[in-house]
Amino acid sequence: MTAIARPVPFLRRLAAAVVSAVVVAAIALVATMVLFFGGQAAQLGQLVDFFLASGLILFVASAVFALVGIYRFWYLRLVAGFIAGVIAAVIGSLVSVVTGGTAISAVVVGQLFASLLGPNLPIVLAATIATLTAGYAVWRAIVVDRTGARRIAIVRAPADNLADGQLTHLERTTVDVELANTQWDNYVAAIADAGWEIVEVPVANGQADSVFIEDAVVLFGDLAVITSPGAESRQGETAEAEKTIRGLGLAVARIERPGTLDGGDVLKVGMTVYVGRGGRTNAEGIRQLRVIVAPLGYTVVAVPVTKALHLKSAVTALPDGTVIGHETLVDNPSIFDRYLPVPEPTGVAVVVLAPDTVLMASSAPQSAALIADLGYHVVTVDIGEFEKLEGCVTCLSVRLR
Repeated sequence: MTAIARPVPFLRRLAAAVVSAVVVAAIALVATMVLFFGGQAAQLGQLVDFFLASGLILFVASAVFALVGIYRFWYLRLVAGFIAGVIAAVIGSLVSVVTGGTAISAVVVGQLFASLLGPNLPIVLAATIATLTAGYAVWRAIVVDRTGARRIAIVRAPADNLADGQLTHLERTTVDVELANTQWDNYVAAIADAGWEIVEVPVANGQADSVFIEDAVVLFGDLAVITSPGAESRQGETAEAEKTIRGLGLAVARIERPGTLDGGDVLKVGMTVYVGRGGRTNAEGIRQLRVIVAPLGYTVVAVPVTKALHLKSAVTALPDGTVIGHETLVDNPSIFDRYLPVPEPTGVAVVVLAPDTVLMASSAPQSAALIADLGYHVVTVDIGEFEKLEGCVTCLSVRLR
């Protein structure tokens, strides 16, 4: 049986939800008084009476939204903050009106909604902004940054023409783009639930393969190597990836033409860097990478790749350094110090989430069971639509730790 990866403990997430909700509600209440009413002391008691219910409801709504995962993506924070503000403003005002002895009528309800553009506008705006900023910062401090280490997963949402992605070793089949988007959301959620902060590179509509962000950048600690994709159609994918990387404060190096190198061809095992020499990565790209990382203490080992699109389509490594692969995909397993065959082709790919936890594709249950039997916690996700495009779980993210 496949073990389940240990997510962030519920009590820690609950504490983060409560504290972040307190911060959001407090900021919204203070901002409402200052922005709309000027914080006049004479009105303080009246303001507290009127907006206290709104603050309490905002606290509850913000806490619930935090628990269901709004802090995974900025756009979820934006929408949830706005909705929480509207709910708090309308229901809170309704409670205040009713407790004040006013009967509920269509006119009263209309006035309450109209107040969203008047007295209640500040609380809606403040709730939205506070959720995007302070609420997120508090949540991340409690949940994501609990070890003090940087654990960031860089991802890129699928392009609108995802189904047109290039194929080398597979026959083209129909790709359900809507399902692919759902699978991508679930993939990102699995990583976020394991305690990783999610950073998104802007979507690149028109660049079908751009969702496979791993090919655009390779990370060596605080050094990011911007690649030179081997497929001409993918050369435009690196610009936005580099902007995002620079925004994280990382140093940047580049592979330059005529060198080509896809990140999917780079497998790091300790201080050894295996680089696949195949259809997407050439000898000059490998040479340049060797020059870049040698001063950091890494040893680059070139590996022939003829049976798969990328090296990491054929092999990846467990947290202990054991390389896993499938016999139909690996040219020469003797190159690797420790090699373990897995029973399914899609079981060759693992994403290391923690020293004892890996992420795998649900299409390889026997391989997942094998890895679990080695003492690892395994979480599986369905990425079937991406597998139709020669993708795997490693392709869809780049991880900084």
